[in-house]
Amino acid sequence: MYYLGIDLGSSSIKLAVFDADKNASVCALMVPDHEMEMAAPEYGWAEQDPNMWWEYVKEGIEKIRKEHHIDTKKIKAIGIAYQMHGLVVVDENLEPVRSSIIWCDSRAAEIGETTYKSIGEGKCQQQILGSPGNFTASKLKWVKENQPEIYAQIKYAMLPGDFIAAKLTGIAQISTSGLSEAALWNFKENRLATEILNAMEISPELIPEVVPNFGKQAKISKQIAGELGLSEETEVTYRAGDQPNNALSLNVLHPGEIATTAGTSAVIYGVSSTDDYDANNRINTFLHVNNQLEEKRNGVMVCINGSGILYQWIRKIMSVSKDELIDYELLNQSAGQSPIGSNELRFYPFGNGVERIFNNKPTFSGIQNLNFNIHQKADFVRAACEGIVFAMNYGFEIMRNVGVEGKVVRAGKANLFLNPVFREIFVNTTNTTLELYNTSGADGAARGAAYGHGFYSKLEEAFSGLACLERVSPDTKKVGQYQEIYQTWKNNI
Repeated sequence: MYYLGIDLGSSSIKLAVFDADKNASVCALMVPDHEMEMAAPEYGWAEQDPNMWWEYVKEGIEKIRKEHHIDTKKIKAIGIAYQMHGLVVVDENLEPVRSSIIWCDSRAAEIGETTYKSIGEGKCQQQILGSPGNFTASKLKWVKENQPEIYAQIKYAMLPGDFIAAKLTGIAQISTSGLSEAALWNFKENRLATEILNAMEISPELIPEVVPNFGKQAKISKQIAGELGLSEETEVTYRAGDQPNNALSLNVLHPGEIATTAGTSAVIYGVSSTDDYDANNRINTFLHVNNQLEEKRNGVMVCINGSGILYQWIRKIMSVSKDELIDYELLNQSAGQSPIGSNELRFYPFGNGVERIFNNKPTFSGIQNLNFNIHQKADFVRAACEGIVFAMNYGFEIMRNVGVEGKVVRAGKANLFLNPVFREIFVNTTNTTLELYNTSGADGAARGAAYGHGFYSKLEEAFSGLACLERVSPDTKKVGQYQEIYQTWKNNI
């Protein structure tokens, strides 16, 4: 049986077809062949057109059929992973009434802080395990305050993946974990956090039907089935934010298990069985994909906005022109030509909106100790890699302080984890063993769809064929070196 996974990122959309009978992915692709456009109408803003996402999803499904020669009518179910915390607002015809305010947009941080204080810090933390911060609910409140004529047109507010599901099925829905990603889940009472809605003066009628992460959520509409070459019996059976889904893709499902990724942003995501939170709201807790009333599973997450996007920036400024970009592999090789510590050059990778580890304060990137007579391109590249890992470790320390830790971290062998120097910096700075897997968010979403459709009786069965490609363990001597450099870096934040 075929299952389709869609992974909606901010740079690209990845699709994968999983053959459950063979327990293997049979097709993987990415659209478009360039980075998707991101608009910044004002400083600190970040928006994308939801209909752009939808057009690329359709293009991807067409490529599966025409270029990979897969009979898409045999796809039994679809799973959707998506960029977290974005806001998509639609009218009664499920058409967007404005661009999506995406995850790295900073405009609503002050609204979240005001709501946090108005409800009461202690009460808010007990209910939603933190602050509304810069998440989806705060972005919706921003629209209400600043664009009332648009707000009046809204029928439903949802997350990016929910929009794609709605375009496929014609039905607006949101998952329970999605509500937690939006800062709209009351963990104490396991329900919609009406306290947040009331404080923001937002009607609960704007929240669509709530569905579990796994299960037969809705069938593809007849019109879309015909347009995309899918069966009318195909169903959406799984949805989750990209980081919970990344953990799922790596079979990270139980307390003590940890996943990481270093794409546009860098994330460390640990599973917990308790309602953990940081008193200073520097990390965040969401419902994990396999959370059940009888068996609590939360995902505790640290996010650094400036990760792959920093590496992209370095690539651009080191290239001759935008039409002749240096290859990432050359950047990786260059990092290896600089010694541990990058000849004392320090990079602070905070140049992509407000950072949660600094309690959503406006933060800027910085370079320290730059010497024109000493430092070369290799030092610059390695210092960026060290800075990204140091920022991740700073968040990792906060996670450990609230009781979420582990000695093994799993990652897909992709993005910055393709870089051997980055991997060395990571294992020795965090003092953990890194396990690398050949998986992706789209593959995980496809396997999640198979479980949600009922092909597997247990979630773990969907990942029985997942094999570790490589294990990278810390070196005692290098741990000491990196820790000393990290402490110097940390003291200058």
